[in-house]
Amino acid sequence: MMPEPPNPAPFLETSRDEDAGAVFVLQSKGQWWHAGFHLTTAIVGPTLLTLPYAFRGLGWGPGFLCLTTMGVVTFYSYYLMSKVLDHCEKAGRRHIRFRELAADVLGSGWMFYFVIFIQTAINTGVGIGAILLAGECLKIMYSDLSPNGSLKLYHFIAMVTVVMIVISQLPTFHSLRHINFGSLLLSLGYSFLVVGACIYAGTSKNAPARDYSLESSNSAKLFNAFTSISIIAAIFGNGILPEIQATLAPPATGKMVKGLVMCYTVIFITFYSTAVSGYWVFGNKASSNIILSLMPDEGPSLAPTWVLAVTVIFVLLQLLAIGLVYSQVAYEIMEKKSADVNQGMFSKRNLIPRIILRSLYMLLCGFFAAMLPFFGDISGVVGAVGFIPLDFILPMLLYNKTYKPPKSTFIYWINISIMIVFTGAGILGTFSSVRKLVLDASKFKLFSDDVVD
Repeated sequence: MMPEPPNPAPFLETSRDEDAGAVFVLQSKGQWWHAGFHLTTAIVGPTLLTLPYAFRGLGWGPGFLCLTTMGVVTFYSYYLMSKVLDHCEKAGRRHIRFRELAADVLGSGWMFYFVIFIQTAINTGVGIGAILLAGECLKIMYSDLSPNGSLKLYHFIAMVTVVMIVISQLPTFHSLRHINFGSLLLSLGYSFLVVGACIYAGTSKNAPARDYSLESSNSAKLFNAFTSISIIAAIFGNGILPEIQATLAPPATGKMVKGLVMCYTVIFITFYSTAVSGYWVFGNKASSNIILSLMPDEGPSLAPTWVLAVTVIFVLLQLLAIGLVYSQVAYEIMEKKSADVNQGMFSKRNLIPRIILRSLYMLLCGFFAAMLPFFGDISGVVGAVGFIPLDFILPMLLYNKTYKPPKSTFIYWINISIMIVFTGAGILGTFSSVRKLVLDASKFKLFSDDVVD
């Protein structure tokens, strides 16, 4: 059921005593490093393995420029969002949901529903992508152990979905803090392993021929460039920063910035090393999952088998954490309507609906992951339609509306410029990503055994 647009009263802390979504799912008990763990898990995931693939649509120079620009703009954007949240908290209106923040600051009921729609697209898209890639990881290991085995990709997706149903019963966002710390370590681990594997492959006698040329057609070159921009936007995006900041114990003022610094330290280490090493080795032949490039269909693996096996296991484990993080907004919406805050979190009255609703949500994500296996294309569409509006446009608008910087100031025009540029990029990125999605649709059948690049 669609949530109702909030009145001013629901923003007050005292009114949240009757809000099961806030009391149960978005418990405010965390420290700044817990927020750092959540934010790092939301951003630094296996989607970074698509960076060499994104570079192949841009080339070296534009690729570096786009990656750096996205990093700077998103850090700035999240910093502004945190400042707006801190400002509202000091004014007695601590926001724990993106949709309530946007509706309150912008004073528009339709904005409430717009944010819900975009967040739903992001969360469901990431949930589908996480299950799909986790299933692909299992299939990679299975194919190596049993090359002629009868199990298909959708069988492994079903296995992952069952595991996700079980672990999705962890009741609160805060309860994921230890899992997300492990996720941070896993992201560093598989990034280092991939970089090492790429260096090994690039310096071996079986090193692939390197070609960094772009498409010859100007139109194809343009479409590929905007698809790559959308993919990089999706990699940097999260769209749930207010919900992550909601997990901080009050007062939350200033704590999120420390979490951001932690997150972007990990981003700098992992994103650049993976993008450079993967594109250096494979050029315009890079797969949407660089691990697959290291394991060609014909001939031996281009890196030691044990390195690739450990990498795949690390990726698989982290995908479970990512699926949990991005499902929290959906769970919060469900429990706000289905749970009774006057009864215990684990009472039969609340436990049974939680198990049913969360299981159905994961089953839905698993079904679409099995039916529509094109991971790289999903990343592009989610980036253009979801992450660009929430992470590159709304934070600047919210800051300008909240702090009202004079039109003669530098920060006002920087924010306006970012909004204009990324609105255009979002529109073109949506068109090019959907175009590629349509073109790739002819390459697969429903419940295919292969992920289309």
